Amino acid sequence: MSHIPPDGGSLSPLGRETAAERADRNLVELPQELRVVQTGVQIVFAFLLGVAFTSQFPHLDTFERTTYVVTLLLTVVSSAVLATPVALHRGLFHRGVKVRIVALSARLAEIGLVFLALALNGAVLLLMDVVLGRTAAVTVTAATLVMFTGLWFILPRALRRPTP
Repeated sequence: MSHIPPDGGSLSPLGRETAAERADRNLVELPQELRVVQTGVQIVFAFLLGVAFTSQFPHLDTFERTTYVVTLLLTVVSSAVLATPVALHRGLFHRGVKVRIVALSARLAEIGLVFLALALNGAVLLLMDVVLGRTAAVTVTAATLVMFTGLWFILPRALRRPTP
């Protein structure tokens, strides 16, 4: 009697996914994940574009302008890195390198999340600096940076470890 896994995928005769099956599944799941984070990038980018055209922008001090520019560039980098898996898939489609595409794309997604977390925190820093002042902005941004680090990077790594 064969066993069908809960996700509906197929199993090898030993009851495990083959490398090709895993690559197929991951190649389907990865773009869905990237769509979610790409929305975050678009929101931050739109916010930053709008900021430059407000009447308040000329009144930003050097720290705020630097934070703005760095955050804008972090957003652009995160967008480029998070979109690279799509370009890889398009450029290498039907070349027999699906496992390599998936492995590299997963790594790029992790790197893109780092840049997105930095961009989001840069936006928090800029906004809080204008609204609450520098000291409060640094404090709030430190808290959000810890939150992102914990939720996006530490928690997934902790869950990878086998439970005793």
